[in-house]
Amino acid sequence: MELLEILGYVGGLLIGVVLGLIGGGGSILTVPVLVYLLAINPVTATAYSLFVVGTSSLVGALRNIPKKLIDFRTAIVFAIPAFLAVYLTRKYMVPAIPDEIFTISGFTLTKDIGIMLFFAIIMIIASISMIMGRNNGTNLPEAEVKYNYPLIIIEGLVVGVLTGIVGAGGGFLIIPALVLLAKLPMKKAVATSLLIIAIKSLIGFIGDVQNMEIDWVFLLIFSGLSVGGIWLGVFLNNFINGQKLKKAFGYFVLIMGIYIIWKEL
Repeated sequence: MELLEILGYVGGLLIGVVLGLIGGGGSILTVPVLVYLLAINPVTATAYSLFVVGTSSLVGALRNIPKKLIDFRTAIVFAIPAFLAVYLTRKYMVPAIPDEIFTISGFTLTKDIGIMLFFAIIMIIASISMIMGRNNGTNLPEAEVKYNYPLIIIEGLVVGVLTGIVGAGGGFLIIPALVLLAKLPMKKAVATSLLIIAIKSLIGFIGDVQNMEIDWVFLLIFSGLSVGGIWLGVFLNNFINGQKLKKAFGYFVLIMGIYIIWKEL
């Protein structure tokens, strides 16, 4: 086994550790780990990422059910447009993107480069959300849960399409939406977002199963490491300040996003 491959599997474990420590954000590293350390094609990497993210989020959601932190009605309202959008994106939109999008002055923007550049932009937006965490609705007073259905449906569709293209969970978009649009308390918003991410990611992955050959042995090993990392992260959470770590991780994601843009261009 080569060094990069070993680092790739270690990366899978770290993705889970970050999820366990700060409750989200770790999934944004899945595609870079798969592409740059394990040499997996970006389109396949975004598909595998959906499965890894979905499985990890499902484990997190199941842990929150006994604590009664999940608002199932909100999850259903948000998840239906989201999983429809992510499934259709993976089944039809991603395969429809041409292998060569355009050529300018000798530079050809291929499908793979385009996906990685778009992913890098999402990473940068997510990093700013983590660094500026206080602006995501956490300071709002708790209120009775109520629904702005049109905006929740639109947000679900947008998050679904983004998830379908880049294979990330989109928690940095979902959590503020649940706090601001459904008036959920922050702890419930985080827990409910995990269930939404699990549903839409795993259903989106079904679109890929219908389109490509899946290396199930690799995928289950990598996902197992990420799930194991969650439990390790939850344990480490007793000794590490999650909020400080989240901001530091945000800066790391920002650097990674800029690096991907530099590398691909």
